[in-house]
Amino acid sequence: MSTTPKCKTCRRAGEKLFLKGDKCFTPKCIFEKRPTPPGKPLSERKHRSMVTEYGTQLKEKQKIRNVYGLSEKQFSRYVKESAEESSGSPVDHLFERLERRLDNVVYRLGFAQSRTQARQLVSHGHFVVGKRKVTVPSFQVKTGEIISLRPGSQSSVFFSTAAEKLEKHKTPNWLLPDPVNLSAEVKGAPKYDKNEIGFNFQSVIEFYSR
Repeated sequence: MSTTPKCKTCRRAGEKLFLKGDKCFTPKCIFEKRPTPPGKPLSERKHRSMVTEYGTQLKEKQKIRNVYGLSEKQFSRYVKESAEESSGSPVDHLFERLERRLDNVVYRLGFAQSRTQARQLVSHGHFVVGKRKVTVPSFQVKTGEIISLRPGSQSSVFFSTAAEKLEKHKTPNWLLPDPVNLSAEVKGAPKYDKNEIGFNFQSVIEFYSR
């Protein structure tokens, strides 16, 4: 059975990270057929390593980093900047930095099936923030800004169903989609909720605080 690097990432994490978008919801999802970590089956391994606090924190860090598609250098910079904020919780600041990335917003709105695809769409210049075309996936959107599909891209076959997707896609409450104008307004700040998000950001902060 062949697997892609993204599928192996989910198997290594021990849970679905939905790195391939809609494909992860189909019966063809490799994780459904083979949820065990890559390599030899546990029964064939000579030693079973103990799960330490460090190991748990490392695994959580890798999960979040892979979900947002960031390099270790990018991710550690976000953590450092969040920890240096003079007020508020580092956890909240980290989550907000990750969620405010333009590629993440494009994904959250339903323009793309995955963050990887969203990153490519942004890099190719399909989106405008305010009146300026932005080609940097890590661009931080601000409250009050309008993110829209560039007029020149609206006639593309790829975006032929974009209005329908914006209307039906479940978006976070800090984003207000406008299917008619193929845009969305940033209405507020992303709020971290461990129960809703499913990732332990506090564990990540502790990992880098060692």
